[in-house]
Amino acid sequence: MNEMLTLDAALERLLAAARPITDTDTVPTAAASGRVLAADQRSTLTVPPHDNSSMDGYAVRLADLTAPGDCLPVSQRIPAGHVGAPLAAGTCARIFTGAPVPEGADAIVMQESTHASDTGVRFDEIPKPGAWIRRAGEDIRAGEVVLAAGTRLRAQEVGLAATIGLAELPVVRRPRVALFSTGDELVMPGEPLPPGGIYNSNRYTLRALCETLGCEVLDLGIVPDRLDATRAALREAAANCDLILTSGGVGVGEEDHIKPALHAEGGLDSWKIAMKPGKPLAHGHVRRGEGDHADFIGLPGNPVSSFVTFLLLVRPFILRRMGVSDVTPQPFAVRADFDWPKPDRRREFLRVRRNAAGGLDLFPNQSSGVLTSTVWGSGLADIAAGQPVKQGDAVPFLSFESLLY
Repeated sequence: MNEMLTLDAALERLLAAARPITDTDTVPTAAASGRVLAADQRSTLTVPPHDNSSMDGYAVRLADLTAPGDCLPVSQRIPAGHVGAPLAAGTCARIFTGAPVPEGADAIVMQESTHASDTGVRFDEIPKPGAWIRRAGEDIRAGEVVLAAGTRLRAQEVGLAATIGLAELPVVRRPRVALFSTGDELVMPGEPLPPGGIYNSNRYTLRALCETLGCEVLDLGIVPDRLDATRAALREAAANCDLILTSGGVGVGEEDHIKPALHAEGGLDSWKIAMKPGKPLAHGHVRRGEGDHADFIGLPGNPVSSFVTFLLLVRPFILRRMGVSDVTPQPFAVRADFDWPKPDRRREFLRVRRNAAGGLDLFPNQSSGVLTSTVWGSGLADIAAGQPVKQGDAVPFLSFESLLY
């Protein structure tokens, strides 16, 4: 029996094989969410471009205020988007949030600390120098790199791009993933279920996972359990896609044809991973031309095994191909409100759910075929090989929110 790879070693191999996609697209900034930035973006602007008020209130010269209760006449009104005149000595300026601070003013007094009358404004407090003033360039300086290549753009990055006036962004082309399943027992939802058949959940789960990452998916359907059919599917997929992703057919049985098909059409690098769920995994490539190939990852057929291995291995691989450098979410310690007295010799990923007390509850059935555990759960408890867990222990927790983005 071949020695199993650790999950970390398998991930290291996958990431080492993840060739960056060099093709780029230019997209409107408003449509860039979820895409990966292809080049550094420098600001041509200073943000804010001028000192401005962070409050509705009054701009003052500190030299004009000696004690609470002092009054000053209002010499001008400065709304946002307008530039006021220099502030005359012995006066204050009515100012609104975002408006440029007039020359000569050195503090803002928020309106809640004032009382206005027909003769002027009484100040209930003496502000500190610079109070409620946002300084020019305190957010961004002109010439700075504000968004680095390899950044996966979220709402906040899109907003930052808009802040510096970028109407379009260069992004990495979407990865193209070919998806197919193997197994004569598989039936598509909506079709009659024959004796011995099961509905093909993996095809739906994996497609949704790929699309969540921003991939374009070529769905080749269910491939019959025959070597010739498997080889033909691999060739078709390699001609059009960056990555071929399969579920099922990566075991050692007589009806599992992925392994011999990979050897015939390309190559196979790894086979067994010391993790549970998800022990069988095939990694390799399929030739598609002189010196070129498509990557291949074959996932196990059990639905939870397929789901978990995608999150922990395929997701980082796809993100690395897109140019993202930080592809492994960091777990955080959470209290286990369960016992796990008989650990496996493999590293285990238990389906758990955060409870109202801040701890983790364990789904009662951890079988790799129980997909309801992934719907019920809010993440995975990462349990080291051979490590028992007692109630109250802190265990590493990976939330589905961090793994599904």
